[in-house]
Amino acid sequence: MDNSSGRARTPIRVRRVRFSYPTGSLRQHYVDGDLVMSHVMAYLSSTFPEGEDFFVRSVRRYADQVTEPELRSRVRGFIGQEVTHGREHEQLNERLHQMGYPTRLGDRTTRVFLALCERLLSPLTCLGITAALEHFTAVFAETLLSDERAQALLGQTEVRSLLLWHAVEESEHKSVAFDVYRAAGGTERRRIAVMWFTVVFFGIGVAIHSAASLARDHATYNPVTLVRSLAALRRSPFLTRSVFARFEQYLESGFHPDQTDNTALLERWTAELFGDQGTLVDHLR
Repeated sequence: MDNSSGRARTPIRVRRVRFSYPTGSLRQHYVDGDLVMSHVMAYLSSTFPEGEDFFVRSVRRYADQVTEPELRSRVRGFIGQEVTHGREHEQLNERLHQMGYPTRLGDRTTRVFLALCERLLSPLTCLGITAALEHFTAVFAETLLSDERAQALLGQTEVRSLLLWHAVEESEHKSVAFDVYRAAGGTERRRIAVMWFTVVFFGIGVAIHSAASLARDHATYNPVTLVRSLAALRRSPFLTRSVFARFEQYLESGFHPDQTDNTALLERWTAELFGDQGTLVDHLR
């Protein structure tokens, strides 16, 4: 399914924001006091600076093949948003590093892995990886924006503010890399095969790095804390059947990211975060 319905796309706005993480402003297990989720989120954050750079490079390689004016405009917005995301996650990652999370290791391994992909795989396959990972981030982003349980995990910290902003922008540009892939001649067969490749390596990366991160945390060796945290994963709003069903949609022939309409969701959160009385207006530069 594509965007042939004619539904208007949400404009892609490049917002210049700044977040800050003063010493002591975050509790050690900053995701609702949860041991495992705090380490998983730290690892995911550590992948963003290098990951966003990879996304930008992958899309830029084919930008000159985009002839549709609207998509060209969306590509510019995508690049501007992704560059800002990488910069802001660098700041968060440094604060998490100071708290004992191995975010520098996550950053380095992400850089090495993506460089290997660019060396061994074709540019079109790298663009396919970008489209696949953009689907992952869009599903998680829209889960965060639509599920109050997911929002509650982040309390009222600056991490919550950053992730809500990031979620809005990921939802705004969720179909850009996908549409550039199509414009570049990417096939359905390659797109689906690349998603399987991405699922495997993404899952391995999360499992290995989260386990290594947990091994450095003294709280992991308290069996009660660890068991409770692992048990809580079964109730995570990010691991529900509906979330997995959204992931699996990508594997269907004819899939398009815009088949899930997020217009109302984005209107709500754009007003709540960046309207006249928005909670993040003071973060805008």
